[in-house]
Amino acid sequence: MTTLIHSMALLLGDPPAWAPAWLPDALPIMFVAGVIYVAWQLDGFRAAVTNVGSRLDLAFAAARRVHHLPKRLRWLLEQLYQAGIQNLHVVLLVGLFMGMIVALQTGIELAKFGQEDQIGTIVAASMTREMGPFITAIVLAATTGSALAAELGTMSVSDELAALEVMSIDRTSFLVVPRVAALMVIAPTLTVLCDAIGIFGGGIVATSQLGVGWSQYTTTAFEALQEKGGLIPLPMDVYAGLLKAFVFGAIISVISCASGLEARGGALGVGRATSRAVRDSIIAVIIANYFLTYFLYR
Repeated sequence: MTTLIHSMALLLGDPPAWAPAWLPDALPIMFVAGVIYVAWQLDGFRAAVTNVGSRLDLAFAAARRVHHLPKRLRWLLEQLYQAGIQNLHVVLLVGLFMGMIVALQTGIELAKFGQEDQIGTIVAASMTREMGPFITAIVLAATTGSALAAELGTMSVSDELAALEVMSIDRTSFLVVPRVAALMVIAPTLTVLCDAIGIFGGGIVATSQLGVGWSQYTTTAFEALQEKGGLIPLPMDVYAGLLKAFVFGAIISVISCASGLEARGGALGVGRATSRAVRDSIIAVIIANYFLTYFLYR
């Protein structure tokens, strides 16, 4: 007990005189190393690290085969149709009401201070920076991501993937590359439409319920998007949102394809792979969104 108390005092207070000078700086590193060691003993943590590694390996494998896309044009167009056209109405509907919600919630608070004329600025900035790419990513993860995992999972449990290997067909080039490329293209495209319909929906609420003129709303909305970025001659908020959507599309497609390819155990395995694909995609999108926002706006 005395040793434990002494150790706690060492961590929380000043080190004793006999302690080496490097000990205070080394304590955080030792603590993190200890946490990692303990976590590594847990099967769930090791499985999570293994899953991340397998997905990164698939992403690099698909990147190395991107030059195969001209040969996969038919499958690329098919995936663009399935991910884009078939999800267009969902993205537009969700984006419209999200813009209306943002305008209503912020408008109610701004009205208390007589600042209703700033609704356009808030709606435009929030939709292009965060809500547009995030909403699009969630819709794609729930629809296209689950469909990719179920499709490839069914091929896996029915030994179709093994048949491709027997015929010496590169399954990454044949199955993964067109799907990843399609989502990386369609996610920014749907994000642009989601941004536009969300800002339009915010204008409907601003003019009909908050007493803001349409011209005033559109003027403040466009003014909020005038700041040009340093790398690309586009409004900062617009290209930041498109970059996020591009990364989100890659994340969703890679995770979904990897989950499908790893499916085992018949119909039950396909269901688990589909659920895992949607869950992991949403978690990865949220984490990536934080780091992208940090590096883009810091």
